[in-house]
Amino acid sequence: MPTTRRDFLKTSVLASSLLFVPSFLHALDRQGLKDLRDARGRRLVVVQLGGGNDGLNTVIPYRNDLYYKARPTLGIRETSGILALDKDLGFNPAMTRLKGLYDQGQLAVLNSVGYPNPDRSHFRSMDIWQSGSASDQYLSTGWLGRYLDSNCPSCPTAYNGLEVDDTLSLAMKGDLRKGLALKNPDRFHQLTQNQFIKQVSRQQPAGTLSELDYLYKTLAETSSSADYLHQTSKVYKSAVAYPNSEFGRNLKTTAELINSGVGSRVFYVSLTGFDTHVRQQEQQGKLLGDLSDVLGSFAEDLQKAGNFDDTLVLVFSEFGRRVSQNASNGTDHGTANNVLLLGGGLKQRGILNNAPDLQNLLDGDLRHQLDFRSLYATVLHDWLEADDKAILGNQFERLKGLV
Repeated sequence: MPTTRRDFLKTSVLASSLLFVPSFLHALDRQGLKDLRDARGRRLVVVQLGGGNDGLNTVIPYRNDLYYKARPTLGIRETSGILALDKDLGFNPAMTRLKGLYDQGQLAVLNSVGYPNPDRSHFRSMDIWQSGSASDQYLSTGWLGRYLDSNCPSCPTAYNGLEVDDTLSLAMKGDLRKGLALKNPDRFHQLTQNQFIKQVSRQQPAGTLSELDYLYKTLAETSSSADYLHQTSKVYKSAVAYPNSEFGRNLKTTAELINSGVGSRVFYVSLTGFDTHVRQQEQQGKLLGDLSDVLGSFAEDLQKAGNFDDTLVLVFSEFGRRVSQNASNGTDHGTANNVLLLGGGLKQRGILNNAPDLQNLLDGDLRHQLDFRSLYATVLHDWLEADDKAILGNQFERLKGLV
């Protein structure tokens, strides 16, 4: 059966993962997002750890007997090479390069970050973190997508938010605008050079509000963004050694985009595999080693190009694990977790709040000390200079003097 232009547009991977403008919704378009150069050049890089990383074996309370009592075989001993931080906490032995950044004052740890009435479902909890919602609230947009919405009048480019991946996360989807998902600028550009795509992208919308006309517009802007990213990303090719992993390649691409001068405000990258119900130590150790080595290379890359002070990296997972180990030498889904912040522009470094309280658990899980939306509000208002209340739909107490 021949493919019609309409069928192609409806099923196109490009169309499904890129900018899409519905014929409604306009709440945030009055704000206007400053260009990168007009907001002191600041950008945000979000690193998502998929699967629910075990925070207690990442930032380890190694001088707390309750930790070892709950994890008699899974608890990591000081003699295993724990990398001592402050407040009787230490990094997992695999996190040597992040320990180096910590010692240089370029890393901060927030303990027990979560939300009231936590959900232990991977999908639901990730939705909550990505949308910035309450646990009983269902949103179809992400917190970073709504941030992108706020730039509509002055910044009509999809590449203001880039996810280095095959698909776009909910976090990057707004009502009016969406980020752009790509693994590699060159391959992305090649994709848009298909003759049929080029022909369709030159079509002019009829001026109506039909879905098809919006998809024409989407394709045209996608082709334009692909050209821009392809040309701009040629400026800088990294000479820094990254681990030969998918996460390493994606962060290297991110560094090359930033150091080439791509004017994107938000980048989003993921590392998956943290659902460690069985034989956790080996699996998590490899993942944390990859995380640490890649972020170390990424920081080195940006430092050499003079871009680390203007970059804030936020590392989170959808939940932590239960305090006690299970019978398979792993851990099951828990609640509150730690969040890491990296960057040369941090005003507060080190361990920023109390260690997880292992004596005052809720049904065997950590109680959260900090609502993750307070952290989002701080990043939006104090780092990206945006209206955090409008984007989050509520006023959350910001962390003073963090960035």
